[in-house]
Formats: sequence, structure tokens, C-alpha cells
Amino acid sequence: SPPGLLLLTSFLLHVKEDRASPTRLVCDNRLIQKYIVEAKDMEMRVSQCQALPVLSCPAVLPLVDFTFQQWKSKLNETKRREILCDLALLVGAVAGAQGQVSEECGARQLSQLYRHANSFFLLLQTFSWEAGHWEPSCSPHSMEHTHITSIFLTYRQLVQGKLRFFFEDLAKVLC
Repeated sequence: SPPGLLLLTSFLLHVKEDRASPTRLVCDNRLIQKYIVEAKDMEMRVSQCQALPVLSCPAVLPLVDFTFQQWKSKLNETKRREILCDLALLVGAVAGAQGQVSEECGARQLSQLYRHANSFFLLLQTFSWEAGHWEPSCSPHSMEHTHITSIFLTYRQLVQGKLRFFFEDLAKVLC
């Protein structure tokens, strides 16, 4: 079964209707480490693909860097919404790039990246501390890129950074 589907299924099995309970994903930091390793592996594999095209329609990618002090000062709901915005933009960029890549290796890696990023996107929508739901009208800071490898780099940085620290913060509350 695809890893993204497994992630989403294992997470959803631990979710209550109104609020997420402690989950293996949040409470067992080995899982987020596994996803960091997978993100690095995807980035490495796509860099080994032959003849990756330059994107004629640039991918608009979120700028996912942050300062640790600023991040720590945010509420968990604010962090969640920020990551959702980043993931929405990233998933859109991957979908756009998929339409421009016919080479098998690159297409396969983009498909895997789409599943992983979309799984995290769907998963984070299940968390909510405030009334109301995530609105797709957010506008994260972004930059256009024409190289497919930039999409994988952005995903790895997002998983290694914001997602990892967010799950660590949730573990303090939920575990």
C-alpha cells in the first residue's frame, strides 16, 4: 500500500470526531523521522533522473524557512494553518509539474511526492483548536522555480522543519 495512504489511514484510526487524540504519528517521533528520511530519498532519486525538463510554467513554491524563536512563539493553530497553506501551495505546484513531465523517472517521483504531501495536507485538516475550519484563501510567501528538484527540496525542508517541530509541539500537549 502507498506510504501516504498508510500514513493517513493509521492517523485517522486514532482520531475522535471532535478532536484528535494522542496518535502514534505525533507521539512516536520515529514516524516523523521516517518521513524525513523518505523526503531525503525522494529528493535524491529525482536528482538522479535523466533529462528532467525545465518547467515552462514555473512552480510556485512556499518559502518554508523560519526562525525557531518566531516559530515557538506561535499558537499551535497558527502553526497548523501556516503549514496547511504551505502544503496547499506545494501540492498545487506538484500537480502543475506533473503535467509538464513525461519522463518516467521524474513522473514517478512527482507522483510519490504528490501522495505524500497531499496525505499530510489531509491529515492536518483533521486538527482544529479554534472554531471554523481552514480556509484555502491563505497566501504564504512564495517564489517561482523552474527546476523540478526545487519542489523536492521545498518538501524536504517543510517536513524537516515546520512539520517536525509542529509534531513535537503537539506531542507535548497530546502525549
